[in-house]
Amino acid sequence: MTEVLAWLDSRADEIAELLVRLVACETENPPGRYLAGCAVLLGEAMDRLGLKPEILELTPTAALAEPRIVRGAAGDGARVVYFHGHFDVVPVQDRAQFRAVRRDGRITGRGTADMKGGIVSMLYGAAAAQELGLLDRGRIVIHLVCDEETGSAVGSGQLRERNLIDRNAVAMLTAEQSGEVIWNTARGALSLRVDVHGRAAHVGEAFKGVNSFLHMLRVAAALEAHVGEMSERGSMIVVGGRSGGGSNFNVVPERTWFTVDGRFNPEVDLDAEQARITAIVSDAARAAGAEVSVEVTQLAPPSDTSASHPAATLLGNCVAEVTGRSARFELCAGCLDTRWYAQLGIPSFGFGPGRFDVSHGPDEYVDEVAMRRVAAVYARYAAELLAAG
Repeated sequence: MTEVLAWLDSRADEIAELLVRLVACETENPPGRYLAGCAVLLGEAMDRLGLKPEILELTPTAALAEPRIVRGAAGDGARVVYFHGHFDVVPVQDRAQFRAVRRDGRITGRGTADMKGGIVSMLYGAAAAQELGLLDRGRIVIHLVCDEETGSAVGSGQLRERNLIDRNAVAMLTAEQSGEVIWNTARGALSLRVDVHGRAAHVGEAFKGVNSFLHMLRVAAALEAHVGEMSERGSMIVVGGRSGGGSNFNVVPERTWFTVDGRFNPEVDLDAEQARITAIVSDAARAAGAEVSVEVTQLAPPSDTSASHPAATLLGNCVAEVTGRSARFELCAGCLDTRWYAQLGIPSFGFGPGRFDVSHGPDEYVDEVAMRRVAAVYARYAAELLAAG
């Protein structure tokens, strides 16, 4: 392990500079632009590290102008462990967040924690394992997708559709912002859009219209009790994260809409939850004399790998060896791409250098030393896991 850490520490500036360059790629999703340029940058970095990059061009969608998947590999054996990440980021609060600041061992900027810092850790972990000859019995396959922040159906969905995920793989890791805690389980996600319909009319004859906004208030308010109930059970729902409608200030709004977004513990039946929310909305609309329509915009199952699984035990041992602290296993409060692999029976974990509590915020950052520690864990884990067979 000392050899791996020394290899990484000698490249500290190189590692930091790659993250600074990645932050400058404005891969906000939505709107999903500039993904191709970031894919090229990642491919170039992987080529320099000997990671055999391949860029897959995907069919553009209404939300993603230039969707890409970047793949790579280290080692040549038959046994596979996956390193998986995403290079899209949530929208910034200020455009200056795309100019990374490196100061006092910390890099601040959009995506440093979630999860471009994690990508850099994975790439250098794979490169260290390969260059130091630790991959005699298998190989690391790297998958970097472009749309995790909006459900990953295009990126990870294409990996599944093209049979690019080997269900016989021994494990999958993603360097999401776990703060060096092992996320062995993650919540499922359910996102809905509720449209409330009315009838437009000029303000001078407002009585001839049907105000969809006022109806929306009653429909949305009906969800409050359910939100509280689910919160008490450990699952979280946000009503009205986004909303909109109307055509002008002096026109009765013909249509108004709002979103419902939830993260649900693994024991929650998402189909039943969808039916419950839809029923609440429909009942409230009926009581208000309103017309509504409900669209499911995301339905992502939870993922769950037991902390007692041999692959989890080995990961915990590697974390303890590198960090000098006992590994902690926790539930991820969000939804992870681990689900795409766990559904195929592959043990899947989140473990990264960033912190969940700063992700998506105006002061998002990652510690440089944490990036190198996580890279060392990835290198050691891949080596030991692949040799175990």
